[in-house]
Amino acid sequence: MKIDGKLLSEKIRAEIKEEVNLITDKEGRAPSLSVILVGSDPASKIYVGSKGKACESVGMKSNTFELPENSTNKDVIELIEGLNESGKVDGILVQVPLPKHLDQERILKTISPNKDVDGFLESSVGKLYLNQDGFLPCTAWGIVELIKSTGTEISGKHAVIIGRSNIVGKPLSLLLLRENATVTVCHSKTTNIANHTKTADIVIVAIGQKEFLTGDMVKDGAVVIDVGMNRVDGKLYGDVNFEEVSKKASFITPVPGGVGPMTITMLLKNTLKARLANKD
Repeated sequence: MKIDGKLLSEKIRAEIKEEVNLITDKEGRAPSLSVILVGSDPASKIYVGSKGKACESVGMKSNTFELPENSTNKDVIELIEGLNESGKVDGILVQVPLPKHLDQERILKTISPNKDVDGFLESSVGKLYLNQDGFLPCTAWGIVELIKSTGTEISGKHAVIIGRSNIVGKPLSLLLLRENATVTVCHSKTTNIANHTKTADIVIVAIGQKEFLTGDMVKDGAVVIDVGMNRVDGKLYGDVNFEEVSKKASFITPVPGGVGPMTITMLLKNTLKARLANKD
């Protein structure tokens, strides 16, 4: 059965909108997200635009700061520092990747930990590791919510993650451990990945390789989450061979329409969380 990420996203956004309206009516200021875009990368422009529309759809305020391609580290850092100090800015997001001449790590570290709605700063990652309350990485958080939406009991299940990136694989492993799953993380150096996936109750694939996971690599009844977005000859493919795997999986996310909508929705939840912590 398909897991409809768009439908789940709409349900969560409706709940967010109710909370946003209450806050705005009571305090006179809506939650606010500031997004910084450096350069004119077409894909980044699309992502930033979709985040802005998502904010507006739930009553949040969204400001996009577009800086020229030749901006310096100083230019970007000074902008972030100003946003850090503003009491009317709840969340700050720098659209990555940044132009190659910029020091991305240095720039991202400038964001205030209280406004890290991407959940990527050391402070946020540390809180996740220590099982403390904080901002969660949006894609990984969205994946856990997708699994829960199926009614699957995560506790005690064997979950296999293919991919160990800082954005998806690593934080997802910690979130699933938090849910009491037994977690295996596979990667490019793992020998015979199928040996692991065949025993998994839950399989999440996030490696950026077209249709890597095939039907013979999963057991009957597994829950399969496809994080991949691979464009080949103008067509979009996931990391999972949907036609094969869907015949064996109890639940599976499509591409598109699965994980993607949830990532932005969890960004909205983080922005709301930041607003609640940043009351006037």
